[in-house]
Amino acid sequence: MPADPVRIGVVDSGCPEDGLRACRSAGFVLVDGRVARVAAAPDRLGHGSAIDGVVRHLAPSAQLVVAQVFQQRFTTTALQVAAAIDWLIGEDVAVINLSLGLSGDRPALAAACARAVDAGVIVCAASPARGAPVYPSAYPGVFRMTGDARCARDEVSWLATRHADFGAHVRPLDGALAGSGASIGCAHLSGHVARLLHDGAARDAAAIADALQSQARYRGPEHRRGDA
Repeated sequence: MPADPVRIGVVDSGCPEDGLRACRSAGFVLVDGRVARVAAAPDRLGHGSAIDGVVRHLAPSAQLVVAQVFQQRFTTTALQVAAAIDWLIGEDVAVINLSLGLSGDRPALAAACARAVDAGVIVCAASPARGAPVYPSAYPGVFRMTGDARCARDEVSWLATRHADFGAHVRPLDGALAGSGASIGCAHLSGHVARLLHDGAARDAAAIADALQSQARYRGPEHRRGDA
């Protein structure tokens, strides 16, 4: 076992007030076209809390570092997400979970992801199983994570498709259908990555990819009604 807990950065809508007292946290808001770092507020949207819960369930010994980029609405900017990523790099996280996707490629976000990858951080980003690519999952070196309805909570799938690298369980801890999908699958996979690191896996993207592939319950994409 490592001497220190695995540190996982979560970029989302925050966590409940009691969770804020249990982890490092910061909020990132846009003021006059510039990003300001502020104290994180309790999660008003619930999405970040669901993500945190999944990660803690799979990696209970991990230490969460929460970067809040959604405050009162599910809207953010590439600049806010980029600032959150850079802060997390400085916090020496091993994994960054990005259960979000922006439709456009933005230089600031691409550069922040590149800095994280270059620093040896395992960057896990949500990717839709189908459709157009989203960012940051489409950037080089980022693990493209999605949901896979075949997977139980402790299972992963190795998809290796045009859209996603790995898939995992799609529902939050309460089993609700609302909010299920790629973002929750990404959280499960970040938890699996943290568990691998806790068990002694090298903090190396290629080694983590190999480990996830070796434990995959399913290989290849999930076939749905209407598929050829």
